[in-house]
Amino acid sequence: MTMKLKNVPFSPPDMTEAEAEEVRQAILSGWITTGPRTKQLEKEIAEFSHTDNAVCLNSATAAMELTYRVLGVGEGDEVIVPAYTYTATASAALHVGATIKMVDIRKPSENRGEYASTEMDYDKLADAITEKTKVISPVDLGGIVCDYDKIFKIVEAKKSLFHPANDIQKAIGRVIVMTDGAHAYGAQWHGKMCGEIADFTCYSFHAVKNFTTAEGGAATWRTIPGIDNDSLYKQYQLLSLHGQNKDALAKTKLGAWEYDIIGTWYKCNMTDIMAALGLVQQKRYPDMLAKRREMIEHYDVGLKSLGVQVLNHYDENHSGSGHLYIVRLTGKSLEYRNEFIVKMAERGISCNVHYKPLPMMTAYKALGFDIKDYPNSYEFFHNEVTLPLNTKMTMEDVDYVIENFKEVWNS
Repeated sequence: MTMKLKNVPFSPPDMTEAEAEEVRQAILSGWITTGPRTKQLEKEIAEFSHTDNAVCLNSATAAMELTYRVLGVGEGDEVIVPAYTYTATASAALHVGATIKMVDIRKPSENRGEYASTEMDYDKLADAITEKTKVISPVDLGGIVCDYDKIFKIVEAKKSLFHPANDIQKAIGRVIVMTDGAHAYGAQWHGKMCGEIADFTCYSFHAVKNFTTAEGGAATWRTIPGIDNDSLYKQYQLLSLHGQNKDALAKTKLGAWEYDIIGTWYKCNMTDIMAALGLVQQKRYPDMLAKRREMIEHYDVGLKSLGVQVLNHYDENHSGSGHLYIVRLTGKSLEYRNEFIVKMAERGISCNVHYKPLPMMTAYKALGFDIKDYPNSYEFFHNEVTLPLNTKMTMEDVDYVIENFKEVWNS
């Protein structure tokens, strides 16, 4: 039976009248830059992430870069990142003058139907740590939390190589784990929330993310013995607002006009208009996560008989955020994958690829990286396709994608 052609976009933002009304109220309040709504969203993000503090910024990239700067990472230091990720994971470290070292992912299984994984090869991660290593930046890709037991075991075993350069580094006393959690807001691992697992976690609230403020992001961190959380928060604030020691909200207090410039720093704060979206999204987010899980489980059942490989989003040890539905077209070529995406698009289904490995990109080739050194990343990439997954979809849309997937796969 021929199904009626539908339009299934990849990842439109899930906005309602409630978000529109909160933004309207923000605009009419007379306070549209960083102010009370941003401060409230920070509190709610920290509470949701089970952390004492969160700072909202204009992107996850800014959150990562400012975290490096807070940590004193710079020229002469090394940061380890996976080769299989989006550029922001690596570029933020380059912005502060650090050298990046890339680690390949684990070898993809060739057993059709087994779960796929984009986690770093942890043996190679251990081998990559040197006396110059300051930070490891794992990526919770697709909203699935990495194996932090293994990561922390590695950094503890390498403590003797670590040479701290500032008070925070001294207090932690080992290579710091700063997660690129751009996809993973709301994910859980062994009963802990993404945001409280790594030393520092950076979220993205970009328009294509589960939870969006149009643009935007946030950093959270675990309380570090000997380091004052309020002072750490203040460092982020200074770095994000030109080094100015009072934000606009603080300057509204009677007689509080005067301010100082502590450093010649950056401009990457979140606005109250953006935060207004986030405050409503936060109220809706548990239901949005539940819907993503329902759709993923439906996809899993529908595609199981085909023997393709998907990610393990949910089990007794973890619950992902359900950000991406990644499928490996096991045994197929890059050309087949590209044609598959075209054929799905002809049926109104927008697919994507996550990701083209960094060593294949012009900017990273210029830095000397070569995809030949990362064979597992290429093997995963060459037949990977990401199916539509968003909370604007209906279960009928999911069925439509599954049926067309089967038709294209079997054609």
